[in-house]
Amino acid sequence: MKKMTKQLSLALLASGCLFAASAQAQVEVSQPWVRATVAQQKATGAFFQLKAKTDSRLVEVRSPAAEVVEVHEMAMEGTTMKMRAVPALELPAGKTVELKPGSYHVMLIGLKAPVNAGDSVPLTLVFEGADKKRETVEIKAEARQLGGKPAKADEHKHH
Repeated sequence: MKKMTKQLSLALLASGCLFAASAQAQVEVSQPWVRATVAQQKATGAFFQLKAKTDSRLVEVRSPAAEVVEVHEMAMEGTTMKMRAVPALELPAGKTVELKPGSYHVMLIGLKAPVNAGDSVPLTLVFEGADKKRETVEIKAEARQLGGKPAKADEHKHH
C-alpha cells in the first residue's frame, strides 16, 4: 500500500509540474491563421499575435507542412516593397506584436500539400527570453482565404 501511495504521489507531483510549466508560458499566442493556397502554390504565410510577459524573442518556427519555415519582414526600400527573412523577432514585455500580411509574418516554403480553407496547420514556435532560456509553444493555425473570417465563431487562444 505504501508503495502505491508513493507512486501515486510521484505521479501527481509530476503532472502538477507539467501543468505548472504550461501555465507559466511566457508568451501568449492568439488568433493564429494561415493563408489557404491555390493549385500549384508552394508557399504561404502564417499570421498571429504575440504578447510576452517579459522581454523575449521569437527565434524559430517549425511546421511539418513545409520544408522551410522562416520569420519574414516586409518593408519599403524607396518605392519598392521588399520581403526578407529575419533571424529573430523582438517581443517587448507587455506589448502585442502582430504578425500580419504586409508586415512581419511567417513564411511556409516548399509546402508538402495544398493548404485548403478550414485545414488546421500545426506550428511550433520557439521563444527565447532575456536569460537565453528557450520555450516551445505548439499551436494549430486555421487555414482561410485572405480577409476571410475564422470558420468557428470562437477565437483561438493558446498559452
